[in-house]
Amino acid sequence: MLLTITTTHSPATDLGYLLHKHPDRVQTFELSFGQAHVFYPEATDACCTAALLLDVDPIGLVRNRNLPAGSGFVLQQYVNDRPYAASSFLSVAIARVFGTALNGQCKDRSELAQTPIPLRAAIPVLPVREEDAFLHRLFEPLGYTVTAQSHPLDDRETAWGNSPYFSVDIEATVRLCDLLTHLYVLIPILDDDKHYWVGDDEVAKLLKRGEGWLSAHPERDRIAAGYLKHQRSLVNDALVRLDGPVSDESRQSEEETVETSIGLNQERLDAVLDILKSSGSARVLDLGCGDGKLLERLLREPQFTGIVGLDVSFSSLNRAAKRLHLDTMSAGQRQRIQLFQGSLLYRDARLSGHDAAALVEVIEHIDPARLPVLERILFEIVRPRTLVLTTPNKDYNRKWPSLPAGAYRHADHRFEWTRAEFQSWANRMASQYGYTVRTLPVGPQDPHLGAPTQMGVFTR
Repeated sequence: MLLTITTTHSPATDLGYLLHKHPDRVQTFELSFGQAHVFYPEATDACCTAALLLDVDPIGLVRNRNLPAGSGFVLQQYVNDRPYAASSFLSVAIARVFGTALNGQCKDRSELAQTPIPLRAAIPVLPVREEDAFLHRLFEPLGYTVTAQSHPLDDRETAWGNSPYFSVDIEATVRLCDLLTHLYVLIPILDDDKHYWVGDDEVAKLLKRGEGWLSAHPERDRIAAGYLKHQRSLVNDALVRLDGPVSDESRQSEEETVETSIGLNQERLDAVLDILKSSGSARVLDLGCGDGKLLERLLREPQFTGIVGLDVSFSSLNRAAKRLHLDTMSAGQRQRIQLFQGSLLYRDARLSGHDAAALVEVIEHIDPARLPVLERILFEIVRPRTLVLTTPNKDYNRKWPSLPAGAYRHADHRFEWTRAEFQSWANRMASQYGYTVRTLPVGPQDPHLGAPTQMGVFTR
């Protein structure tokens, strides 16, 4: 059972620091089901590959279980694909052997551990127990390019057809901890089995490893079911906890409480609508639409013939549907609008082909380490002619006595930009992806601190 991880990051040998495994040594680790060996087939400044070779002892596993003589299950335990096909054994080996890297820690290269770098993972034999497309539906929404080649049941490729085994490469520019996490969680899903007992502690593991990506994954329910071996009570518990204890309504309320004294939310939505109308756009995306306040304004304008609202939260989409009265809307109006559940951190073909897109107070909720993924989704996948983005102006926060020094406007904000920081980011995005950009103030302006909201209008 083999997994290789390759990078062309310069110097590529930094992979040794990230994995805490020296490229010049072969290291062996004893596991309860066999041995794991780590070595580097290639280690140069231009390209470095680390290999995790897992030697599973299926006979030892059977002996340790003390199965009764004459059991019809015994032969299956001796004759199986465990020595060569990736399974939950490989997930356990990743956690044991690369545990520090899996947790995103690196004493000698701490900044690099949190930096997306080009990575390719290759698994020569990966079982895919469901339809072939399932493999792509698991990894591609996370930003990976997937290459899979099936293994025939015999060399003649005659009536036997193909086996459920594939040689798989996945490639992306991601943090190493994210790559290892995705492999750790998703490999057992594809095999649709685990070699150990699954109980309540597995729910906690899934929530920990799925933080930041699983709740919005299009195959979230199937991932949870497969990871927890289809035990319905555990799956239900995991899904409820993935939705989080804090409602979207309370999140929105907390943020608006700070800004309500100046009616900023209304002014912000009006400013975004004015930009979208002046752009001449007909097909518009509201990315992170929440409860549909911008969608409501868009529907009033006959100029917008195709309107899409996207949000990660089902409850927000339900509130948006009620606000818009979708259930009683005329057929003509209903054809103009669609609501989708999804995340801006995953590739989604439904987001392509629109004239304009709006992100209203969304980007600051994204973890900084995931911003490169969001940037590629916005400017390469969505790639509208006009993109309108608003975000808080951190400089202005000192105007609110209710905000302690250094605090953000909402507890879920992962960052807030000063005017200079936002301008720098906007200019870099425009230059990198072929746009021009204007940055505009929204709300009452202070001569020294600017306006409470800053808006970027990207045009190509």
